[in-house]
Amino acid sequence: MPRSEIRQADIAESARRQLGFSSLRPGQEQAAGALLAGRDAVFIAPAGAGKSAVCQLAGGLMRGVTVIVSPTIIFQEDQAEPMDAGLSAGQEQPDRTGPIASDSKADEAQVIRLAPEQLRNPETIERLKAASVSLFAVDQAHCISRWGRDFRPDYLELAHVIEALGHPPVLAMTANASNEVRAEIVERLGLRNPEITVRGLDRPNISLRVDTFGRESEKLQAVLRRVEFADKPGIVYVATHAHAESIAGELRSAGVDALAYHGGIKARDRETIQNRFLEGDVPVIVATSALGMGVGRPDIRFVYHADVSESPDAYYQEIGRAGRDGKPAEAVLFYRTRDISAQRYKTGAGKVDAEQLESVATILVKPDGPQTPESLSRETGIPPRKLTNILHKFQEAGAARTLGRGLIRVTPEKSATEIAEAALRQQGLQKQLRSRRLEQMRDYAETRGCRRECLLRYFGEEYSGPCGNCDRCEENAALRRRA
Repeated sequence: MPRSEIRQADIAESARRQLGFSSLRPGQEQAAGALLAGRDAVFIAPAGAGKSAVCQLAGGLMRGVTVIVSPTIIFQEDQAEPMDAGLSAGQEQPDRTGPIASDSKADEAQVIRLAPEQLRNPETIERLKAASVSLFAVDQAHCISRWGRDFRPDYLELAHVIEALGHPPVLAMTANASNEVRAEIVERLGLRNPEITVRGLDRPNISLRVDTFGRESEKLQAVLRRVEFADKPGIVYVATHAHAESIAGELRSAGVDALAYHGGIKARDRETIQNRFLEGDVPVIVATSALGMGVGRPDIRFVYHADVSESPDAYYQEIGRAGRDGKPAEAVLFYRTRDISAQRYKTGAGKVDAEQLESVATILVKPDGPQTPESLSRETGIPPRKLTNILHKFQEAGAARTLGRGLIRVTPEKSATEIAEAALRQQGLQKQLRSRRLEQMRDYAETRGCRRECLLRYFGEEYSGPCGNCDRCEENAALRRRA
């Protein structure tokens, strides 16, 4: 159907026919309508708010190929031809998030799911060009943000892919994004005058609370007691591997079946631990931020933070895993004022000095062609993990690109010194923003007003308290009653 002929009634009818919806949720029609008019769109809404339905609606009415890029799609790095089956037969790639159905007429609407890594392959791009993509959707779009802990370097290449495909309408989706992250999504995806829709970030069934302590030992005992007697299942977030192991051990000693989850555990073991939690075998998981996307259990009754999060963005994303079934849940931050300084020290890790940046850049600017991270590590003597951090900084500064098979190529016509200086400037900007976001976490922890208002306004959603379901609102209501 030509875009000029698509009306509001068509969207509503397609929602009824395709999806069985009697009505659309807030924001769905606005985002789908923008895409059908040929515009780009950013749709920010919590899990379960129907972001995937926008893909189905717009893709079905466009009668073409919809490409969905998601970091949760299973991808093997050594997969020789990742797109051969998907593009030749029109089959969807496997993922962990459940299917997003295409239109019932497979020759009219077709969905192809890809991991961002698959788009490094030039053959994949050529196959997509031949498929005539009508809609390009980016799930978990916040992964393109250099400020977020979910940053995925391969997301930085998506703007090049979009342009190579003739810039079809682009839908960027995420559960939450502050104004800064939102602006970065638009800039780094190269979106053109996008329709930005923010809906439903409030989760009124989640009770918000901050308990303040003077000593670390008091805080730890409070966490253990609260977990012991809380309705389960639940998640306890911590800042370090050691803290995850120690709290999980203390809980087991108290008779609570709990497992630790962090980046120091082998990937296969982490998957086993997460699956045991998701399947209900273990009621409590004590995790660092490594427990990220893919935690879709709807009946999580609590999310406790034994350590302060690095930003309101991270905190909101983590507490958003509670109460997805709509039933009451609680989010409690166990807080000491000194926690901000401790988190500032932790987030300052990963700093790279100018000499190391320039030594890597000097090799990359040689006319020998693109280099692999492995060859760079061997030549410079820099450990692989630190080298990966350096390459990320080059990419974040726009001074390097990742090609197929992980090859790195720097921006032409720039000297090694210019590339290193660009990465240093980027590192300085990141440090400033991390510090500012930690102060915004302090604002949330120490606010005297409605906590829900404090969080939602940070994300740009107009909300005025009292919410009636946070400790501050309850305290203020009690004071008014006594007065």
